Amino acid sequence: MKDGKRMDVISRLSVGSDAKMVLLVLDGLGGLPHPETGLTELETASTPHLDQLAKDSICGLIHAVGPGITPGSGPGHLALFGYNPLEWDVGRGVLSAVGVGMELTPDDLAARVNFCTVENGVITDRRAGRISTEENARLCRKLSAIHIDGVEVEIRPEKEHRAALVFRGPRLSPHITDTDPQRAGLPPLQCQPLPDGGEDAVHTAELVNEYLRQAAEVLADEYPANMIITRGFSKMPDLPTLDRLYGLRAAAIATYPMYRALAKLVGMEVLETGPTISDQVECLEKNWERHDYFFIHYKYTDSRGEDGDFQAKVRCIEEVDAYVPRILALRPDVLVVTGDHSTPSLLKAHSWHPSPLIFHSRWERRDEVNSFGETACAGGGLGTFPAQNLMALMLASSLRLSKYGA
Repeated sequence: MKDGKRMDVISRLSVGSDAKMVLLVLDGLGGLPHPETGLTELETASTPHLDQLAKDSICGLIHAVGPGITPGSGPGHLALFGYNPLEWDVGRGVLSAVGVGMELTPDDLAARVNFCTVENGVITDRRAGRISTEENARLCRKLSAIHIDGVEVEIRPEKEHRAALVFRGPRLSPHITDTDPQRAGLPPLQCQPLPDGGEDAVHTAELVNEYLRQAAEVLADEYPANMIITRGFSKMPDLPTLDRLYGLRAAAIATYPMYRALAKLVGMEVLETGPTISDQVECLEKNWERHDYFFIHYKYTDSRGEDGDFQAKVRCIEEVDAYVPRILALRPDVLVVTGDHSTPSLLKAHSWHPSPLIFHSRWERRDEVNSFGETACAGGGLGTFPAQNLMALMLASSLRLSKYGA
């Protein structure tokens, strides 16, 4: 069944309910076994509360996009919200721009920016040592002096080394290549038009390359952030929202701009929260009566995985575990704990491995899983399934879907 048809069927089956749903996403949760112990970060962590929750639930593994496909954070979260990421494309640039409050028209072109370190023409650090957001803002102010004829350019800081870049003008095409080679040891790439992009793509690639040429001059005396690389060139999509599809009063409790942006695009109210999991759970408690569906995003498991810091990722998982009892004390009708993708510390990057999942509801059967980990969840009652099916399961287990057919 095509995604549009599937979503239409689920939407028509949706009914009202007072049930409460919580989706707790530990970004990049999945990992790979440490060579000395044979245990992943999740299996290494001391997680008594998540282990008990797994015992009281049904578990499984989810693929965000499909077996063997490494998902970005955008596709990974879209799938968790019930959208087929192969049919609904939201570019990383749009997420960054909306996340920092930039107003986009349908003609604007947005890109995600990394400040990076370049030495002898080669990228030595794609994240410029994770510079502070304050330093990022200073550098963005310097870059704001760049002028390109025929186009308006705006750059704003996002968080740490990340920024959002928007081009405004005629004939801007998203059908161009990234300049981020995605790993250190290579030079920044030239922006190129995609084969089917046409003359507008050629024009846009020239504009991007001119901007990056000037950016290199502006940042030449800076260190470690002496260059920028770009990816995810995109324009605003037209996504059907969760309230329109399912009648949900949905809310997001997220600290990073990109995830707040994605939540906005699918119709969630983005709640104000502090940077810690304690702040996020407190926000959940304060807003419990106002919403039906809560998306809580915890970023730091992914960051530590990308850093290659196995033990730091373990500590992040343990930090979240300590707050599970407070979430359960609210008595959600459905509680899901999972990741949007895997970020094994051994790879220092996103990977194609499925994410472990706990699905807790009084209306679901229990299985034989006794702890929360990749190996244990592989034997769970839900098996391995596409993440885009999760929303329908959550709606069904909150008694929000009527019967299909006679």
